[in-house]
Amino acid sequence: MSTSSPALTVRPAVECDYDVVALGEVMLRLDPGERRIRTARTFSAWEGGGEYNVARGLRRCFGLRGAVVTALADNEIGRLVEDFMLTGGLDTSHVRWVPYDGIGREVRNGLNFTERGFGVRGAVGVSDRGNTAVAQMRPDDVDWDALFARGVRWFHTGGIFAALSENAADVAEAAMSAARKHGTIVSYDLNYRPSLWQGIGGVERAQDVNRRLAQYVDVMIGNEEDFTASLGFEVEGVDESLTDLDTGAFRSMIGRAAEAFPNFQVIATTLRGVHTATVNDWGAIAWSRTQGFAEATHRPRLEILDRVGGGDSFASGLAYGLMELGSIGEAVEYGAAHGALAMTTPGDTSTATLAEVAKLAGGGSARVQR
Repeated sequence: MSTSSPALTVRPAVECDYDVVALGEVMLRLDPGERRIRTARTFSAWEGGGEYNVARGLRRCFGLRGAVVTALADNEIGRLVEDFMLTGGLDTSHVRWVPYDGIGREVRNGLNFTERGFGVRGAVGVSDRGNTAVAQMRPDDVDWDALFARGVRWFHTGGIFAALSENAADVAEAAMSAARKHGTIVSYDLNYRPSLWQGIGGVERAQDVNRRLAQYVDVMIGNEEDFTASLGFEVEGVDESLTDLDTGAFRSMIGRAAEAFPNFQVIATTLRGVHTATVNDWGAIAWSRTQGFAEATHRPRLEILDRVGGGDSFASGLAYGLMELGSIGEAVEYGAAHGALAMTTPGDTSTATLAEVAKLAGGGSARVQR
């Protein structure tokens, strides 16, 4: 693999107000812990959202400057979510506050009940996010040119946000177009969720939307299901569980995607083989147009406490590596290590430190730190 050129050319930090800006919904996550949603009497509250989690990880774990663009109903739940975002260290000045009508007839905030799963019982997510403030955003609700003119190194959004409503994809397209015009790297996580697309056209609609948005993307991220359902690139010859891993099949899929979308500069996919809800094989493969393929250290039978957010933490580690380290090999190792660490703690968001990620990416062990 040649490393004569960087995997991705990113604007210098000194030219920019932000290292990363994310566009997406931030929900209140309600977690029953070891219990089932259907029998819980108490829940732990967190914040979370596929796009937001990436920016938060870059801020809290990797120390970069970040902001989130979202919308919230202006009530006590919205202010609780804001408090979580402030704790996460992101600039919330781009949050759009929508007046609340008293009971949510016109606008509300999203809730996400998340059951971790254990052993043979898989994780369960129940979203309650219809008619939310962010789903009602319009492309001109944000002055995208003014935001990106301030200097933004990296912009991240994805397929979860694009599926929220008929107009969400138009908002994403306006933001992505403006980002590219101002020299900002655009990353997109396909994050296919059947429940989000089933009422608005299913897989066919998902492919129409995601292929339209893909033309603006520099860094495309997903897993095997995402690339198949969202873009139509099947991974051939790999069993559904991925416990018998054939990375050659993934290289072929990535090659087809790179040929179909010449604007893709980097493509990355996580590799997850599910033995049980709490034991997964975990790895990743990435490709750069300038440096070729790289595979992260494969971690067979990784023990998991909470798998939700592992892919988002992979994305933030990958972005950090591409922005700060330069090689596709280092970027995919940092992404896989950050995702593995994020899945050892509850909640959507990472509590890992850069030192912990660097240690694991470099081959460190889980020996006690004294």
